[in-house]
Amino acid sequence: MEADQVKTAADAIAIVEERGLTHVKVGVFDMDGVLRGKYMGRDKFVSALDGGFGFCDVVLGWDSQDQLYDNVEFTGWHTGYPDATVRVLPQTCREIPWEDDMLFFLSEFVAPAEAICPRGVFRSITEKAAAMGYTSFGACEYEFFVFDETPHSVREKGYKNLNNITPGFFGYSMLRSSVLSEFYTQFLEVCEIMDFPIEGLHTETGPGVLEAAIQVDEGLAAADKAALFKTFTKIFAQRNDLMATFMAKWSMDWPGQSGHIHLSLQHKDGGSVFHDPAKPHNMSDEMRWFIGGQQALLPELLAMVAQTVNAYTRLIPGFWAPTDATWGVENRTTALRAIPGSAKSQRVEYRLGSADANPYIAMAAALGSGLWGIENKIEPTAPVEGNAYEKTFPRKQQLSRTLWDAAQALKKSKAARALFGDAFVEHYAASREWEEREFRRHVTDWEMERYFEII
Repeated sequence: MEADQVKTAADAIAIVEERGLTHVKVGVFDMDGVLRGKYMGRDKFVSALDGGFGFCDVVLGWDSQDQLYDNVEFTGWHTGYPDATVRVLPQTCREIPWEDDMLFFLSEFVAPAEAICPRGVFRSITEKAAAMGYTSFGACEYEFFVFDETPHSVREKGYKNLNNITPGFFGYSMLRSSVLSEFYTQFLEVCEIMDFPIEGLHTETGPGVLEAAIQVDEGLAAADKAALFKTFTKIFAQRNDLMATFMAKWSMDWPGQSGHIHLSLQHKDGGSVFHDPAKPHNMSDEMRWFIGGQQALLPELLAMVAQTVNAYTRLIPGFWAPTDATWGVENRTTALRAIPGSAKSQRVEYRLGSADANPYIAMAAALGSGLWGIENKIEPTAPVEGNAYEKTFPRKQQLSRTLWDAAQALKKSKAARALFGDAFVEHYAASREWEEREFRRHVTDWEMERYFEII
């Protein structure tokens, strides 16, 4: 049996026994999109397939550096950090190609932790789409820089003067991809084996930066592919004595790294919800309302797609990142790009998010706001023509400039609470406030260089 044939608990047991495995790997994604997991013995795994297993809920109560939030209700010292029940998802079975038949299974938290579990929150939005008569489809594309460094060397260098895998700009470079063809072909093969196949891979503008477009899939599977792609891209790079980063912006000298989300909807009979050849740009009323909802809620949901302090250094004019809640038809200077085409290809590109965002949370914001737009028949503004960076927009379209302000907007959003639940909004917004507070209490290199001597 192959990993992609596993659909049920019985299938999962069968493939583990067929391969004679004594252990498998299981993992769950935390608030920041970090995959937390462990090796699990075969007998324990079989038991977990039936009744779940306990996973310390601290993974929902700490940041990407394992520092404990001090401002959340769900978990903390006041609860004693108990185990929360996690369900194993047999259909997410994947083979890890460098671990001798080793299998990996995704998991997700069940209630009550399900209310703040990133995968659980996005699943609830895909279920909302289904209740409205739609099947959602998505595909993420990520930019990431690759360095000729190791986890030890970057720390020894203080994250300065790092060696990129290649120098110069060279966007869409056939030269670079041919010289490094072994790296490219091995990487593409890993992505195929692990079931997040790449539709397109090319160099972007900058030293050692690549862009990968993951193949489209149904909603929840698309988010799984995106989240696992980021994790295992970093693993693959480090196994080759390289490092990949999905930071929103690692250097002021180069453009930031995006995490664009392409979305479309189908009716239950398979027909496109977005495509209407009788309307301008083939855009159905539902597609227009979908964009209207996304645009209206962008300022309120910004913290869900620009999730780190670093993400806001990317949102500046002229660097391929939107700065206002705008949309246009085939316009890459806007936050939302309507892409006309056939019934199969008609879609919306949600261009606001950065590569460091948790795919489940970012996709929940993108899809949820669109469905809200359809429900409420929200009309978007007139599409932007030309360079959006050169235009001035009303205050209601302007985006927060800091993570703290974005978190406050999220907490105040009635639409966010209706879409994602009070528990998630309160917990997630608090986690972003924590992130901003952690940043504010540190002294940066910029401050030292600017103030140490002269002030």
